[in-house]
Amino acid sequence: MAPDERTGGRVHRKARADAPAGFFACEAAGLRWLRVPGGAPVVEVLDVADDHLDLARLTPVPPDRAAAHAFGAALARTHDAGAAAFGAPPDGWSGDGFVGPLADPLPMRAGTYTSWGAFHADCRIEPVAEALRAAGRTGAADDAAFARVALRLRAGTWDDDDAPARLHGDLWSGNVVWTADGATLIDPAAHGGHRETDLAMLALFGLPHLDAVVDGYAEVHPLARGWRHRTGLHQLFPVALHALLFGGGYVAQACALARRWARA
Repeated sequence: MAPDERTGGRVHRKARADAPAGFFACEAAGLRWLRVPGGAPVVEVLDVADDHLDLARLTPVPPDRAAAHAFGAALARTHDAGAAAFGAPPDGWSGDGFVGPLADPLPMRAGTYTSWGAFHADCRIEPVAEALRAAGRTGAADDAAFARVALRLRAGTWDDDDAPARLHGDLWSGNVVWTADGATLIDPAAHGGHRETDLAMLALFGLPHLDAVVDGYAEVHPLARGWRHRTGLHQLFPVALHALLFGGGYVAQACALARRWARA
């Protein structure tokens, strides 16, 4: 009997018989970690095994500005719940995580860093740049730009005094489901990071009423001066990841971002 039949259609099952070891356990840990009092709603984990993850089925509703404002405020509270370090995995999981589609997930490095820049250089920018180079999708000038960005990150160019935030980690619009209970988070790549990373992901592919989300967020946690300017910096890794997974125009977009932030 299928899971939906056992529970009256209230279960959504994600399944893959040959999933990487720990893939679904890591996602379940991330979803549970993101559930904090007053934070953004998170889809409920019902069951997890090596080959599947059962989640409460969500019923989408049209987004509106009031829901977007409430989501922004709740997301700020999720971020403010914090993490042990930049790069830290969610409670209940140790070691590297995963990012990308179920059919082709990629490893996502974890670590324990006291500064965001060093973490982002070591665990995000350099690994994706190496993978792009190995795939033959970048040239020498592109590789130099990525290396320069990593150097500047490691030097603390964009570091601030903000503590590690509790991030969703893959917060594009498709991973926000608008429901009657509020905008609900699904499919995380949860870790400790910089709060501007999640906001940059929301902007990357467009989220309905994003301005209302930002207004609600800022009422709970004012954003640092210049955060809008840094959006492209925080989008470099996800765009580069898309370049690796899908090629096409994402390659040119990623390389342009790398060149921009190499000299910004």
